[in-house]
Amino acid sequence: MSTATPVCLITGSATGIGAACARLFARQGWSVALSYLDEQTRAEAQAVAEDCEAAGGQAWLQTLDVRDDAACQGYVQAVLARFGRIDALINCAGTTRFIAHTDLAALDADEFHRTYEVNVVGAYQMVRACADALKAGGQGAVVNISSIGGVLGRGSSMAYAASKGALNTLTLSLARSLAPQVRVNAIAPGFVDGGLPGRVLDEAHYAQVLAAQTAASVLKRVSQPDEVAALAWYLSAQAPGMTGAVLMMDNGLHLNAG
Repeated sequence: MSTATPVCLITGSATGIGAACARLFARQGWSVALSYLDEQTRAEAQAVAEDCEAAGGQAWLQTLDVRDDAACQGYVQAVLARFGRIDALINCAGTTRFIAHTDLAALDADEFHRTYEVNVVGAYQMVRACADALKAGGQGAVVNISSIGGVLGRGSSMAYAASKGALNTLTLSLARSLAPQVRVNAIAPGFVDGGLPGRVLDEAHYAQVLAAQTAASVLKRVSQPDEVAALAWYLSAQAPGMTGAVLMMDNGLHLNAG
């Protein structure tokens, strides 16, 4: 099927920033291709798809492990078979574990590889799988959801910070290689309430981290998923002159990093 309606593919769209992006793009009249990792998030992903349909957009949903290159290629081909086009890719799939930066003994090579496979290699594989479709329309857009940790060398773990730094560099490289048909940008949020930390921490630890991040930011607040989604929408649909940008959205946390 081919459609005149623009299509946005969003990885990691069952929860957090990815879910917020899906709902916003659907409200803006886009069709959305959504993905979730496994049965643990299937119900949440289905709820997001239902919300998108209720908002008037078409939603298509399938499992996807971005670490698997063949799965990335197959997922994109299925989206093209369903909608006939891909106009934007939002790389929201991500992973982390909370490991103190001072605890080098607790962070081994396996954890580095696990984190990089999702946060860097997975994002690259999705861009590569979508590249031809994004180029075909002449105005394709990629938004990589990074982290202020990749700018400051801080965050949930040293592996996570390093992976997001690599994602920022990857964004610059892809912006050069895919121009002029495709723009590639990244968003580097600070702490996002309802984002990835809420899925890997218990309630008590999460509350502690939330309070600490709120206190550490210049604006004395943390962001919400909808705020990040709004910037992703802008970069995808309303910023034809922006590419190769890594936009900090951290409530001024970087100003206190010295």
